[in-house]
This record gives sequence, C-alpha cells and structure tokens, in this order.
Amino acid sequence: MPNIAKPSIQSLLIQMQVNGHALSTGTAFVVDTAKGPHLITNRHNVTGRNQDTGAPLSPTGGLPTEVVVLHNAKGQLGTWVPRVEPLYVGDAPRWREHPTLGAKADFVALPLSGLEGIDLYPHTPENPGPAIFVGPADPVSVIGFPFGITAGGVFGVWATGFLASEPAVDFNDRPIQLIDCRSRQGQSGSPVIAYRSGGMVAMADGGSAAFAGPVWKFIGIYSGRINMESDLGIVWKAAAINELIHAL
Repeated sequence: MPNIAKPSIQSLLIQMQVNGHALSTGTAFVVDTAKGPHLITNRHNVTGRNQDTGAPLSPTGGLPTEVVVLHNAKGQLGTWVPRVEPLYVGDAPRWREHPTLGAKADFVALPLSGLEGIDLYPHTPENPGPAIFVGPADPVSVIGFPFGITAGGVFGVWATGFLASEPAVDFNDRPIQLIDCRSRQGQSGSPVIAYRSGGMVAMADGGSAAFAGPVWKFIGIYSGRINMESDLGIVWKAAAINELIHAL
C-alpha cells in the first residue's frame, strides 16, 4: 500500500439502519475519552430527524435503531471491517449530547464496542494540531463520503473549500463557523481540517514555520449547509467537541 494521508483513514463511513434495513449513509470519526473510544458524528445522523423541524429525514419515515461503522482492520491498511453499534438500550439513547447545548448542538458522542481486530486513528480536538493560521478565505477540507461515495476502498473523499467566517466569531450565537465548499449529503459528520502539504506555512502568531512534510489542524465537524440553495456549510468548532468529550 503506497503512502496514504492519515486523514483519509480517520474518516469512517457509517450507515444508519432500522432493524437491519438501510436508511442513509454519513460520516464519523473516533476520539479517545476518559471512558474509552467514542464515535463522533452529527446528531441528525443518529436521530434520523431534521435538526430544525424534527421531521424524519428518510422518505420512508424510518428512524435508525443502529449504525454500521466501517472500521480500519487491524494491521491491514486498505481493509475495512463493519461493526454494528446499537443506538438505544431499551428506549434510552446510547449517545451523549453537549453538556449545555444539548439537542441544539448537531453532534454527539457514541461509545464504541466490539473493537477486536480494529485499528483506531482518532482525532484529538483538545490538541488539534500545529498552530497553523486559518482565517477567512484560507483552504479547509471536509473529508467524508458524499452520497456514500468513497475514494477507492473506503478511503474518505476530500472536498476542499475555504473558511467563510472569522474563526473567533460564533455564527448564530453558537460555536459554529462557516465554510464555502461544495459539500453534500453523506458528508454529515465529516471532520474538517486545514491541511498543508509542507514547506513554509503561516502560523497563528504571525510568523511562519518550515515543515518537512504534511501538517494539518483539526477545525471541527461538518453538519450540512445553511440551506439547500447555498454552498455555505456549517462547522461546529473543535472547542465545542472538546467540551462534550470532557463531559462524558
């Protein structure tokens, strides 16, 4: 297997199901927590409902009862293993929501089980990467699975656009920033990163640094477009994901 960029394997294809019947696809990624590995994805993926209206997302009206996660097989880069994670214990959801925003935040943490034979490549929102400068109009990438499509095998597809709002400012008074990117259905739950291939890179302190190879900074989780007519996408910030992780 030739060299593969690590972010291509950190994004995981997921399939929402109701009692074994497929409903939709999406994207997720793993984080380490004090309570073990968790899957981070959008709340609307696990509820199967529109975040704003509560209406079922599937035209069948079905709501997911489990999620199938395509994990990286242990010691076999380029091979994937499906594992089923139930979304409920009885009537109680297994996922956890943000400690203060709750259902208003479109991201959740789901504990992972049955990890034998699997390699995990977690993102680390608490330590998102080098202090790369990322401001308006700087490139960012949404790495996921538009329409369930993969980039060969089950490697993530990189959709690259630009930061469209000031990182220090919250959109709609929530920990959200905007990106300008042609992202689509199936990329919900994708990690968003600022990836630089190396060389001289602008840093947040106003200087620059030389890197011998690729570096990247975790920005947050993509959760859809502001409306169906726009290419402006919503990214929940890394700091908010970190708050959820520490509340588990």
